[in-house]
Amino acid sequence: MSKIRNESRVERRNARFQQWEALLTNRNTRHRLGQFLVQGVRPINEAIAHHWQIRALLHAGNLKSQWARDLVDGHVADEVTRLSPELLRDLSDKDDDTAELIAVVATPADDLTRIRLRPNGVVVVLDRPISPGNVGSLLRSADALGVDGVVIAGRAADLYDPKTVRASRGSLFAVPTVRAETPSAVLDWLRTTTAMTLVGTSEDAVTDIWSHGFTGPTAVVVGNETTGMSSFWSDNCDTTIRIPMVGSASSFNATVAASITLYEITRQRA
Repeated sequence: MSKIRNESRVERRNARFQQWEALLTNRNTRHRLGQFLVQGVRPINEAIAHHWQIRALLHAGNLKSQWARDLVDGHVADEVTRLSPELLRDLSDKDDDTAELIAVVATPADDLTRIRLRPNGVVVVLDRPISPGNVGSLLRSADALGVDGVVIAGRAADLYDPKTVRASRGSLFAVPTVRAETPSAVLDWLRTTTAMTLVGTSEDAVTDIWSHGFTGPTAVVVGNETTGMSSFWSDNCDTTIRIPMVGSASSFNATVAASITLYEITRQRA
């Protein structure tokens, strides 16, 4: 492969490599630097397609796919860095073979105005979610079902954890998703932005999902996987709905419940 403009080399575990390595495991480092690692054809393509800033592309040379060669040659990143194969392997997803390319991607600002609500838009509010995998899977459903945006309220799983990124399969980049420290900030935004109906999900609700009309602007509040919705959201939701079950399970997984609710919204509006 010919030499790439602005290509640098890292062949030992220097401070720069250790910084990238910390992005895999250290939430505080990701937040402090405003960066995270992304690998896989679809996730990287989605990040580029939705105009996320690619700080760097990391590779080990000998690029076999035309996709990787085109990205490295295409100046989609601020810089390109060639690593030794051993170092690239250390940054790769442990469940897969060594990545051909890894992107260092900048995190956007946590600004609720990034979510542009349609007149009858749909927003999902995740109340203190615990599992990064659940957050990523919910983003896939939100993307597939045309949600305007997702808000993660309170202390929660990290949006940019590698498990979140992997589970989203690229949907993280397609659905505007914002972290908010306090639920009150989210509620104020929802109340002042548009006349949204806040619908909470609860196994104890009286109204079932099929009886509620979802044709107007809706914010779906999904509670914590262990404790459900906080008292703040229970007190401030306009209504709560339940999903009928016929088996012996006590409840649905939070992501499954949210996905069923979003599908019902889509069905009613079809």
